[in-house]
Amino acid sequence: MLGASGTWPAPGGATCGYLVRHDGTNLWLDAGTGTFAKLQEYIGVGDIDAIIVSHGHPDHFVDVVPAFYARHYGRLGDPGLPFYSPEGFMELASLLVSEGGRNVMAEAFDFRTLRGGETFDVGPFHIETYEMTHIGVRALGYRIEAGGRILAYSGDTGPCDAAVDIARDADLYLAEATYQDASNLMPFHLSATQAGEAAKAAGAKRLMLTHITPDLDLEVSRAEAGITFEGPIDIATQDLSVEVGT
Repeated sequence: MLGASGTWPAPGGATCGYLVRHDGTNLWLDAGTGTFAKLQEYIGVGDIDAIIVSHGHPDHFVDVVPAFYARHYGRLGDPGLPFYSPEGFMELASLLVSEGGRNVMAEAFDFRTLRGGETFDVGPFHIETYEMTHIGVRALGYRIEAGGRILAYSGDTGPCDAAVDIARDADLYLAEATYQDASNLMPFHLSATQAGEAAKAAGAKRLMLTHITPDLDLEVSRAEAGITFEGPIDIATQDLSVEVGT
């Protein structure tokens, strides 16, 4: 867990970003504020095998900019790093670092845009994409399988069928839980109780709550998810390491 705060980082923390590893392959899944610095505590900049971003809101992708600087100008990685994301936002991000109109970010990264229902492979990982319900942007969730184990990641989403389908029989459901039930619920995020409902309906074996805003009590979120989900419930916190399927 490189970072797990929802929307803005807690003091000394980071927003959403995760290092997913199997058989020597490293996926950087979401690249929120502060996650690139934390990533380098675990692997070298040149050891990233792919970047996967769920959607184009800043708390999930802004650290691809310093990663670009390090790989392109610092020469800390080969050009053409596979970069998977929904369409519609990396073109704008690339303008921030263009050289006289030249898209140098597209030299460092090999941009591959996705839609829900598409699949792709990175090393030992097989990844399915799901169209989620969010606001203002196309948002994807990812179902990642390797070694016979399944990690489902909701990204940001409101209640929808995809929030259940993505986690069918998953070993671990990493689900956003931005709100608590006393909060002003919005249709484009989940509360902890709603995350629990989705995990239960999916038959997920284990639930991990993420994207909780830093002003909330994490244990309240865990308790509220437990109202609807009877299996193990964890809270994603910075530097937590989890082996999927154990």
